[in-house]
Amino acid sequence: MNCDFDMTKKVAIIKGDGIGPEIVDAMTGILKECNLQSEIIFCDAGSEQWEENGRKDASYIPDSTMQTLEEVDACFKGPTTTIPLPGAPRSVAVTLRQKFELFSNIRPVKTFKRLTPNRDVNFVCFREATEGLYTGVETQLNDDTAIAIRKISRKGCARFMDSALDWAKRYELNKVVAITKRNILKKTDGLFFEEVQNSLKNYPDIGLEEIYIDNMAQQLVINPEQFNNSVLVSTNLFMDIISELASGIVGSIGLIYSSNMGKDYAMFEAAHGSAPSFKGQNKVNPTATVLAGAWMADYLGEKDIRDAIFGATEQIINEGKYVTFDIGGDATTTQMSEQITNLAKSNLRK
Repeated sequence: MNCDFDMTKKVAIIKGDGIGPEIVDAMTGILKECNLQSEIIFCDAGSEQWEENGRKDASYIPDSTMQTLEEVDACFKGPTTTIPLPGAPRSVAVTLRQKFELFSNIRPVKTFKRLTPNRDVNFVCFREATEGLYTGVETQLNDDTAIAIRKISRKGCARFMDSALDWAKRYELNKVVAITKRNILKKTDGLFFEEVQNSLKNYPDIGLEEIYIDNMAQQLVINPEQFNNSVLVSTNLFMDIISELASGIVGSIGLIYSSNMGKDYAMFEAAHGSAPSFKGQNKVNPTATVLAGAWMADYLGEKDIRDAIFGATEQIINEGKYVTFDIGGDATTTQMSEQITNLAKSNLRK
């Protein structure tokens, strides 16, 4: 799930809506200070530019941006706002996942010592990101009733599980936890679980546990450590919810970063939204965006930058001196980012 490095790598950066531009600027600033060799190309997408253009486009992604996205090796999506009204465009994230067949949404969940001293959690959430209820296939039967289609295919499940097991093998994780509601959704979740079982036949050293979605929510609250060294896998909507719940264990949604991987393309993003009420205040936590950007550098073949930024960010958070309000400090976005930059550059010189 990475590109071999060469000087021709290009990445498109969408700054997004709300707080997006300020935290994306912080992230790209750190990458540039760390001497990222890949070429950065900025482009527009999101509801703010859609509104500014008179709501005339069918998508939040302009044609010129889509063309750029098609020509690069990967992209970074800042947080964007999806307007919850009938007739409004589909979200930027869903559009790009389906356009580029980014079937695995991946969210590592890892606690920081200072923030959760009595809790040590380390697992990863894998979400099938192109099927399920998020295909957006809905219809209004009459004034009283609307329905949505939950599409699950063997092909979709198989390729998704291949990527999850590739991760498990690479990071020496010993268990897959499949989250379903197979006792009720016998056809769709039944097919999903069959493919989970089939995919594990060639991995005798990796165990399998199935947990129903309602029980899983409870178990994450009661004892999340039981899932350490595991890959959590589920369908689109279920894992969207579970990964959000898991992020609360870490201490702030501002710490959770993610990627969307396909066979030959990837999109990186923070797990949080655009938080328009905080726009322009220079106070939000840049961590999720910074770590997602560092992961993108690794994907592009610059792993040393990834390691330097991850190490610096963890140290800054655990020291607690230059951190934002959501994790117990009073630093601005800029101040925290500058500290990460300085320490990451020092790490690269070692």
